[in-house]
Amino acid sequence: MEYQLYPSMLSADFNRLGQQLQTLEQQGIKWLHIDVMDGDFVPSISFGMPVIKSIRQESNMLFDVHLMITEPERYVQDFVACGADSITVHAEACEDLERTVARIRDAGVKVGVAVKPATSVTDISYILKDIDMLLIMTVQPGFGGQKYIEDSTEKICQARQMLKDEKIELPIQVDGGINRETLPLVLEAGASQIVAGSCVFSGDLAGNAEEIRRLISQYAERA
Repeated sequence: MEYQLYPSMLSADFNRLGQQLQTLEQQGIKWLHIDVMDGDFVPSISFGMPVIKSIRQESNMLFDVHLMITEPERYVQDFVACGADSITVHAEACEDLERTVARIRDAGVKVGVAVKPATSVTDISYILKDIDMLLIMTVQPGFGGQKYIEDSTEKICQARQMLKDEKIELPIQVDGGINRETLPLVLEAGASQIVAGSCVFSGDLAGNAEEIRRLISQYAERA
């Protein structure tokens, strides 16, 4: 299993975005997590295709685009065209989840499915063999800087056990409230793709990214 840090662009300083993305690349970061919010599925509005297209021209990182939008199927081709390497949709936001997953797959990029804290992973068990990643939200989607929901640890454990029982090899991504204190909890529970925003971008970006990557690598070596 490959363990990776996915810095969340939602916490970046947009006045220095290009510089910060360069810093992440210099630290060996391979993936950038990009939260797209529409003000409908979640209360906030973040950024969309023009921003992604713009940074695509300057970055070699892989773009992990997390669509927190209603009926994301409508925009799959647009997000692929502007540079997405992976698209994650929320099970709760899709009228037909299987059709949406198939459309993303047909577009030639990786596909993930996300669930809110109140949604059980068993609710989407039928789709797990058809996706590349399961995203478990560890906060309520829509805002950065939230506190980790403690019940998430058990949910990650249960998801990992379910995947093991079903003999499905699928990475679990976690998003929300991940910091130096909660990182060991989610790693031990079974997560391998770690989305982190505030604890990476606040303060010394290069130092934070290096430290979080080191902590993840140390766990991976023991796992």
